[in-house]
Amino acid sequence: MGNNYGELVQRQRDFFLQGKTKDVQFRIDTLELLRKIIQTNEAELMKALKEDLNKSEFDAYLTEIGIVLEEIKFTLKHLRNWAKPRRVKSSMATLGSKSYIYPEPYGIALVISPWNYPFQLAIAPLVGAIAAGNCAILKPSELTPRTSEVLQELVSKNFPEEYIAVVEGGVEASTALLNEKFDYIFFTGSVAVGKVIMEAAAKTLTPVTLELGGKSPCIVHEDANLKLAAKRIAWGKFTNAGQTCVAPDYLYVHTHIKEKFLLVLKETILELYGEDVIKSGQFTKIVSEKHFNRLVSFLSNGNSLFGGKHDLSKLTIEPTIIENIKWEDAVMKEEIFGPILPVMEYDDLKEVVSEINKRPKPLALYLFSENEMTQKKVLNDISFGGGCINDTVYHLSSPYLPFGGVGESGIGAYHGKGSFEVFSHEKSILKQTTKFDLPFRYPTMKNGLKFIKKVIN
Repeated sequence: MGNNYGELVQRQRDFFLQGKTKDVQFRIDTLELLRKIIQTNEAELMKALKEDLNKSEFDAYLTEIGIVLEEIKFTLKHLRNWAKPRRVKSSMATLGSKSYIYPEPYGIALVISPWNYPFQLAIAPLVGAIAAGNCAILKPSELTPRTSEVLQELVSKNFPEEYIAVVEGGVEASTALLNEKFDYIFFTGSVAVGKVIMEAAAKTLTPVTLELGGKSPCIVHEDANLKLAAKRIAWGKFTNAGQTCVAPDYLYVHTHIKEKFLLVLKETILELYGEDVIKSGQFTKIVSEKHFNRLVSFLSNGNSLFGGKHDLSKLTIEPTIIENIKWEDAVMKEEIFGPILPVMEYDDLKEVVSEINKRPKPLALYLFSENEMTQKKVLNDISFGGGCINDTVYHLSSPYLPFGGVGESGIGAYHGKGSFEVFSHEKSILKQTTKFDLPFRYPTMKNGLKFIKKVIN
């Protein structure tokens, strides 16, 4: 393909205008083929994820392959219904008419995906783009080169380039692609790059979905089930070595239970990950030396309560808890995106709400509490993308819950029907009767204004 992206985009536009992708059966057949490709090449995908990030087979299947297969399965079950025009009510002013909403594809979609879940976060949006009837170009991350290579191989062998294509490369490839005119851009990644994407999209008035990140808080209230809270927090935080956009970024623990909870948390981490993850070699590695060094610099903040060991040669940092942390510390100035968990304490929930609301709206929030009033207060008083009560990260697993951010943590949401809707324009159509006409709409009707006011009032 070279780097003639303008030619590629044009060929996709020509293919889209043929109308093939609008046929629902064509979309279903494509998704069935995609599912078969994933299942057939599962071992190769796992090998690539192991090479890029040292992901275990369990993590690779649970968080990358399995979740995508479930997304395809759910989409196939509902696609015909989603794609149908749906009738809505007509108003008094349009008496005699019928009103419909027609979902239609945008056209050519650009999907730019990140390195932390390099398979899932490339293919899950693609499922939505296909389901909605679009052509698509995928730009996977250069930081996970083996997975990107496998994606390119699988797509190019099974789909015509004018329908679905994968473009490999670094920042220069992304920049060149953004100079082309797309009909929709879907980006998952950092806030900083999200701003660049949005600026580029603004030049051509291209609609975007931005799945970004931020510092997702996790609050452990005094009435929490400490054992379950510890297990679910440790899993949500340290899966993928903390390189998850919705991982708990920091803990706010109530003073009354802090000491007891942290003891349980340390025991749980040992239970889940063992005593020496560096020696065992089973822990997901940090994606690059640059990211590794950035994370290691945070270890000097506060006091290390647990963990802290790291090995540059293996790009591994063990699960770590640090306490005596203040908002002014470097670790609290940006999203951590690694296996380091800062802990702060509080006496009054109001101060937690106040401190979180002073900062950019987080992508996720987690609260552990048995009290319904406490749950309602947090949900009502803090704006965030989505989250869980008495769990972490698990809201991503439901196709019935659209996933996305708010404010600086993102624009738009997807998963399940949300993925279909993200890549669809809803075209509003009014079908008017010719059996009669309403005279009050015309300026020639006597006392027409008086009649209109009477109807409206």
